[in-house]
Amino acid sequence: MDGLTLVAAAIAALALVTIFAGVKAVPQGREWTVERFGRFTKVLKPGLNLIIPYFDRIGRKLSMMEEVLIIPSQVVITRDNATVTADAIAFYQVVDAAKAAYEVANLQAGITNLCLTNARTVIGAMDLDEVLSKRDEINQRLLSVVDQATSPWGVKVTRIEIKDLSPPTDITEAMARQMKAERFRRAEVTQADGEKQGAILRAEGAKQSAILQAEGRKEAAFRDAEARERLAQAEAKATQMVSDSIEAGNVNALNYFLGQKYVDAFAQLASAPNQKFVIVPMESAGLLGSIAGIAEMTREAISSQVASTATPAAARGTRAAGTVPNVQPPPTRPAGT
Repeated sequence: MDGLTLVAAAIAALALVTIFAGVKAVPQGREWTVERFGRFTKVLKPGLNLIIPYFDRIGRKLSMMEEVLIIPSQVVITRDNATVTADAIAFYQVVDAAKAAYEVANLQAGITNLCLTNARTVIGAMDLDEVLSKRDEINQRLLSVVDQATSPWGVKVTRIEIKDLSPPTDITEAMARQMKAERFRRAEVTQADGEKQGAILRAEGAKQSAILQAEGRKEAAFRDAEARERLAQAEAKATQMVSDSIEAGNVNALNYFLGQKYVDAFAQLASAPNQKFVIVPMESAGLLGSIAGIAEMTREAISSQVASTATPAAARGTRAAGTVPNVQPPPTRPAGT
């Protein structure tokens, strides 16, 4: 190979190196800074970019995507002198590559220290109960302070979350006992309230039952009184009819009335529920006489009806309306025989 060929090959190699040095392909989601003789000049966006070879060089390669930063745990003293172990997680995104590259030496270390110090400040200003119950408030206050502090670095902190808040073991046991006692108290209150409501409902039920029973007795008594009144009216009307027959000179109606009463009284005596033996009274002859008298009156009534059928005009003219047949009174038996 002669000297001319060597020169041409060297020039070609230099040209290739120059091209590769001047053409830069930046991947999506990243930005590169360009420095000329050590001084920042521009930022290369994602895609194909050109720089001046041998004069410019790539400074920092920054990710423009949202990053997750783990905040290590630390022991924090609350306002009421209780110790709490707290850790967190932060989400941030570089919005200005030049500031993120040259305003802070170690971006992640800076954000981590800001989160740790401000977590101690925020949690230390609260009591233990507030720390355990107001985690969202702690997150918001941390986010506000850290985002404001990191804004000059070209960083946007999007979210900070407290991962864990762990009190000491003795405080945890005390809180568990307190919670258990509170649960028992609520259970007792709930049970007492249920018993109270149950007693009220049972009393209301008994009250309504008593009212309904009283109304039932009232209605029954009213109907019983009405039935007795109707019965008394019927009895009075029957007695009046017998009295009218007696005044008209017909005593058969009185005999019929007395005989029927006698038979009814004897029927009630025989049909008593505790009656195993039927004792025939000494006046049994009177009973038989009453039955015979009633039968006699019935026969006379039938005979009168037959006669009235044969001579309807004459029979109807000789018999008074509403009278009963003329029967003999039932024979009576002296008492004690």
